[in-house]
Amino acid sequence: MAIELSPGTWNLDLAHSEVGFIVRHAGISKVRGQFTDAEGTLVVGETLEGSSVQAVVKTSSFDSNDDNRDAHVKGADFFDVEQYPNMTFKASGVEGTPEEFKLTGDLTIKDTTLPVVFDVEFGGMAVDPFGATRAGFSATTQISRKQFGITWNAALEAGGVLVGDKVTINVDAAFVLPSN
Repeated sequence: MAIELSPGTWNLDLAHSEVGFIVRHAGISKVRGQFTDAEGTLVVGETLEGSSVQAVVKTSSFDSNDDNRDAHVKGADFFDVEQYPNMTFKASGVEGTPEEFKLTGDLTIKDTTLPVVFDVEFGGMAVDPFGATRAGFSATTQISRKQFGITWNAALEAGGVLVGDKVTINVDAAFVLPSN
C-alpha cells in the first residue's frame, strides 16, 4: 500500500488522537495515562524525507485517572507545570518506507532537549462523511525520565523504587488536511 497524502500542512485532530504514556510503578505494575491537550502539525512534502512534524503538549493536561497522583506529577517533583507548561517535539528526520518509518526529532521536557526516535506506522487515509481528508499514524518511543531532569522517587521497603525510569510514549494521531 502506498501513501498518497496531499502535500500541505495537516492539523492534529485532538478529538481523534491520544498522547499516552506507560511507566512502571513499584516495580510490579504499570501506570498508564495520557495528556489530554495537545496541538500539532504534519507538513507533507513531495517525499517522505521532505515531510515534518511538530507538536506541543500541555503538561497540565496530565491524566493518570488518579487525582492525587496527577496533582503530584503536575507539581515541582515532576513536570512543574507552572514553570514548564509545554512539552514539545520537532522532527528532524524521517527514514524508512511510507508505511513504517522512524521519525527522529528533538523532544523538550522542562528545560532539557534530547533527540528521540519514534517508530511510526501509517494507519491509513480516508475522507469522512463531512468531506474532511484524514490520515492516521501510530508512534511509540521510550525515554529515560531522569535524562529530562525528572528524578523524584521513593525507595521501597523491599528494595527498588516507586517510579520506574523508563517511560513509553504512545501517540495515536489523526491529522486533517484543511480544505481550501
